[in-house]
Amino acid sequence: MKTLPLNALRAFAFVYETGGVRPAARALNIAHSSVSRHVRELEGWLGVDLLESGKSSRPLRFTGHGEILGKAALKSLRDLETAISSVREKRRGNAVTLMTTPSFAARWLLPRLHDFNARFPWIEISVTADQKLTDPAESGADIGIRMGKGPWKGFHCEPLMDDALFPVMSPTLWQNSGRPREPGNLAGLKLLHDRDPNTSWDKWRRCHDVKGVDFSAGPRFASSDLVLRAAAQGLGVALARRRLAADDLALGVLVRPFGDHCLDLPNAYWIVREETEEAGIAVSHALQWLRDQAAKPEASGLGPDGIVGPETWKALGPLEE
Repeated sequence: MKTLPLNALRAFAFVYETGGVRPAARALNIAHSSVSRHVRELEGWLGVDLLESGKSSRPLRFTGHGEILGKAALKSLRDLETAISSVREKRRGNAVTLMTTPSFAARWLLPRLHDFNARFPWIEISVTADQKLTDPAESGADIGIRMGKGPWKGFHCEPLMDDALFPVMSPTLWQNSGRPREPGNLAGLKLLHDRDPNTSWDKWRRCHDVKGVDFSAGPRFASSDLVLRAAAQGLGVALARRRLAADDLALGVLVRPFGDHCLDLPNAYWIVREETEEAGIAVSHALQWLRDQAAKPEASGLGPDGIVGPETWKALGPLEE
């Protein structure tokens, strides 16, 4: 490490990221001749060409060695930047960063943060969203919350809460479709699909032995949040996660047309942390708050008839026999 030409590596990483010497110079706020000099020095130090020679009018192209070094240099600098940001955040003992999926953040976590802020006004909690399972510490996070079948190797994993899957639709679509009450009524309705394999219609179908319905047809959406928004807009019937649809059900934005026809998902959400990291006071409070929130009962969204809640009945009126 003592002999690494760090300035030259940094300049070359910017050339690789921006695709040219001049844009790299603009990003670094230095002369483009300085960037060119750094690249030549790096090639001389390595003894290999990093850029393909050719006319200056041609787009910049990297040699095989240049591709390898460019990717490695860029990744290393980004990792270093992330680590520095994490250290700066943790320098303040009252800062907690929580990483989770976009859908869970929007549907479950953010609506509850006002309670956290009221209980712990001295703690600054930040939220980052990422679909992939990564080490929270590598992303500068103290706590990760993941959906799926844990535990995962290489992480300290703690089950947070269970979930359940059941069909939901908008009250208007429910009414316009003749107020369906049985799973077999799905045959005449458009199904909306979440790309999450843990929330597939096929799993729910096998649990309830529904026949005569093409469960493979229908549009796909990239997240649980999007598929629930599509259902609320009346675009079709979605298979919802109870934890993520609870607020929409309570408000009457969505209804559960088939009552208790659900598929239970035990240990569906996990707290994920770095194995060796010891929780400070602020992180410990955040962890306990998450456990307390997960343990709170949620409204089922069902009315006394086992179909839809009271808000929906107010809007649509009772079913005519």
